Amino acid sequence: MFGIRERLLPQYPHGYYREYTVPTPGRSDRGARRIVTGRAGERYYTDDHYQSFRQVIWP
Repeated sequence: MFGIRERLLPQYPHGYYREYTVPTPGRSDRGARRIVTGRAGERYYTDDHYQSFRQVIWP
């Protein structure tokens, strides 16, 4: 489960968000790219390991 320690996303109880690794070409580890999803269907992307987020609008 993903924990919102950075306080950059809306605050919800522990377990509300889940994180998924976005593969980074050329990296042998997980890298810094993630998609974070909320239970209500919202999605956020970070490519700097939680330093900033962009909301992903999904049709």
